[in-house]
Amino acid sequence: MNERVFSRDAARLRDKTRTEMLEIDRVAGLSLEKIEINSVLDVGTGTAVFAEVFAKRGLSVAGIDIKNEMVNEAKRLLPEGDFRVGSAEKIPYDDGSFDLVFLGHVLHETDDTTKALSEARRVARKRVVVLEWPYVEEKLGPPLAHRLRPDQVIDSAKRAGYKNIEDIPLKHMVLYRMDIS
Repeated sequence: MNERVFSRDAARLRDKTRTEMLEIDRVAGLSLEKIEINSVLDVGTGTAVFAEVFAKRGLSVAGIDIKNEMVNEAKRLLPEGDFRVGSAEKIPYDDGSFDLVFLGHVLHETDDTTKALSEARRVARKRVVVLEWPYVEEKLGPPLAHRLRPDQVIDSAKRAGYKNIEDIPLKHMVLYRMDIS
């Protein structure tokens, strides 16, 4: 179960080289573009890097992570957030709890991408955003065998009930944006 879960030091999640690759501000802007959002759930929050940028934009933030130590670190770094232990395939919140559900570098770690996207859709009122590594072999990030091809993400999203799926290539990542309609 969750054999691909991030297993390195939490400090690496905030490494300057990594955070620059993530284009955090740009990703947050694209996530919030053309829609009014007040609350965000950060699935696979890790050290709350994305939850923090959403909070700085005045949004109410929550996050889940499968690892208790990550949840504790997120709480320490962003005490105003609501952080809980939970998996992407079984999100511990009620239906329609958040305007936006954000999955940053977590979908490739799930055991069931369709279930994870179904759960995200269940708790989202307006939009779900997935940030993933591109499907190319690179020095940084997970091995190619753990990365998702774009057609895998799109097929899983369609099976989860999404109709409008945008894939937006970034400099080092791919952003998938799905509105709930």
